[in-house]
Amino acid sequence: MSATRARAVGPREKTARRLLKSTADKFYDGEVDIDWDAPVVDGMRWMPEHRVSLYRTKLWDKLSEEQRRELGRHEIVSILSFGIYAEGFLSANLLRVFGRGTFSDHSMYSIAEVGEESRHSIMFGKLIEKAGLKPYLLPRVGLVIAKIGQFLPLGPATYGGTLLIEEVLDRAQREAQNDPEMQPHLRQMMRIHVIEESRHITYAREEMVRAMQSTNRVNRAVHRVILATIANFTYIALINPRVYRSVGINPIRGIVTAMASPTYKTNMQFFSEPMIRFFADAGMCDGVVTRRLWKMTRAMPDDLA
Repeated sequence: MSATRARAVGPREKTARRLLKSTADKFYDGEVDIDWDAPVVDGMRWMPEHRVSLYRTKLWDKLSEEQRRELGRHEIVSILSFGIYAEGFLSANLLRVFGRGTFSDHSMYSIAEVGEESRHSIMFGKLIEKAGLKPYLLPRVGLVIAKIGQFLPLGPATYGGTLLIEEVLDRAQREAQNDPEMQPHLRQMMRIHVIEESRHITYAREEMVRAMQSTNRVNRAVHRVILATIANFTYIALINPRVYRSVGINPIRGIVTAMASPTYKTNMQFFSEPMIRFFADAGMCDGVVTRRLWKMTRAMPDDLA
């Protein structure tokens, strides 16, 4: 058997072929698979109450039930807005994989995933529109950091960054998609996203492990620190401080209160636990500096901190 053929039937190609088949078999288009003409339902939530950032704080106690739902509406729009930026970042990395020009099943799946990520961004945008709000735009410094990130070499940190975004959202959506108190449009969007993101998570997990195994000790250490640094920025960026203006709270006071509350740690650990345990098993949390950076996120499970 030739070396080319041996590569074609290797684990990476087998996974890619399976994911390509799944992509064809379970294909969704948010523009047509969600009834966007149906009205939103008065009184239903946009986010589970216990996941709203100010939950169980003194500021939360002062809010009316209507204000609590309103804050949840703004927070989900903030998360979806960040998600659109993140999908673009991930797609740029996938295009770099495809751009290597091997035309293997592995590279073909990367371009198939770009198509799915593009549809997801459109779906997020339509849901923001349905919520009746404007998207929360990243500040200029955030855009600069994202652009600089495009120059990072493909490797453990880039695939880990993919997982950081996709697994956190996946965990949150799996909890909320079957909650009868959530808006129907939101629940349907989450079901579609969970199904398709499961393929993306499989792809990124396997590629991160391969990248860790194929690089040297120094590069592994550098990528671990890069990923932990990205995590610190990502968690903070999910909730734009301007959301608090929707309920009459100063943005600085709101974000400080939210991040200092026990709810923040509870939510971050819930959203991140499976992902961080995977990172730890793959060696991405090793090292004094890396571990300290992960502790700063407050997302690390207590037994790993």
